[in-house]
Amino acid sequence: MNTPHIPCLRLGKEYRSFNESEVKDYRNGAVKATMSQVNAGVIRRDLLKIDQAREALQKFTTRELIDISAKAGELFLNGTLPLGEGGRSQSGQDYLETLSATSGLPHVMVKRNMDKIHYALTHVELILNGLTRGIDPSILDRGFGEQAGSPVCFYPTTNALGLVMPSNSPAVNSLWLPSIALKIPIIMKPGRDEPWTPFRLIQSFIAAGCPREAFGFYPTDHEGAADILRLCNRALIFGDKSTTDLYAGNPGVQVHGPGFSKVLIGEDEIENWPDFIDVMASSISDNGGRSCVNASAIIVPKYAKEIADALGKRLGSLKPLPVDDPNAVLSGFANPKMGEWIDGAIDSDLCQKGAIDTTAIYRTGPRLLQAEGGTYLCPTIVYCESMDHPLSNREFLCPYASVVEVPQSDMLNAIGPTLVVSAITKDEKFKRQLLSASNIERLNLGPISTMKISWDQPHEGNMFEFLYKRRSIGMAA
Repeated sequence: MNTPHIPCLRLGKEYRSFNESEVKDYRNGAVKATMSQVNAGVIRRDLLKIDQAREALQKFTTRELIDISAKAGELFLNGTLPLGEGGRSQSGQDYLETLSATSGLPHVMVKRNMDKIHYALTHVELILNGLTRGIDPSILDRGFGEQAGSPVCFYPTTNALGLVMPSNSPAVNSLWLPSIALKIPIIMKPGRDEPWTPFRLIQSFIAAGCPREAFGFYPTDHEGAADILRLCNRALIFGDKSTTDLYAGNPGVQVHGPGFSKVLIGEDEIENWPDFIDVMASSISDNGGRSCVNASAIIVPKYAKEIADALGKRLGSLKPLPVDDPNAVLSGFANPKMGEWIDGAIDSDLCQKGAIDTTAIYRTGPRLLQAEGGTYLCPTIVYCESMDHPLSNREFLCPYASVVEVPQSDMLNAIGPTLVVSAITKDEKFKRQLLSASNIERLNLGPISTMKISWDQPHEGNMFEFLYKRRSIGMAA
């Protein structure tokens, strides 16, 4: 059978470019699909017509788009949907197996990500209620109305939401899903190695009744990505710190970079640390350690060496398993050079005094290994003597975390900007300090995994407040 070709979608219309890239199996390099690559000029021309896409969405009420989103969720999870050219189609199982083959995620992790996306789509009303703080959806149709006895008026900040997507985890696509119900079309550059999820989501929306004009799917180069971020008044970018730092001061770009998420244990609970090893281990290793909400540091007032050893013992013996094994917890690398770079970076910093790899004695082989036909990194737990060590506040695309001893009184200043903190404490004073901390995006109080999020409480930016602004309004009696 010929290799499928994934076209560009120019405001919903399929377009095959002369330039193509290949999406390959991470294990043997077999080409699973070719994908059209367009230049920045194509994107710029299509953005001149973006008002047509916005008008197509405005023909629907918010309620109708919520219902369409729910239907799209069922189709995404279970439907057989178009895949590129030539009348090809893809079932949910086909999608799972193909994404696993190109991303390195085992089947069980792909399925969990599918379930997360399905939940987000089938609960858009709940999500919008949280994002808008309970605004009646009909107000978004009229543009004005009344809430809690006061007049309210909202207007869009953009005619399109630009997206520069990553390849590391399918569930990050859930972040842009509410934009459709909010009547804002998308202009997307998919991840180089992960076109499958966004393309399937777009086909799910279209099959559910959403106008195809609302979707721009543009595999492109750095110039094209930069134009999406520059020309869309509102955009999301995902990437490492060197990439996201370029846009950190731009209010029109919502940056999704490393999370540096952490587990903190207070002085009042530290004697009970063995009871929390499961929470710490799952925070570090769930989803293959690839999420920005994975814990990359454990901060404790004492027993850091003991905790690092216990985590090293728990995670150090984990090995790659077949992709269809339900117990698989490690992911392969679509780009083996990334695994090699991470392994080298950890080893290089371990050469500096003040850090010990506590997983090393529990591994039966090297950290970086070839297994199950691909390149894998085994989990790494590092005990650091202080937060000054370069490995104390690092984040890698694998199960990695440092364990550092910091007095409770210094913790909040020491941790720096942190996407998620799970704070295990019952100390009311410490909880008040945590609640007041400006460097924490999401706060979990108690032994809760950093991976546990609430869809109606965004952990990184509010999509409604990003896409809409409130204005004062006066109306004659």
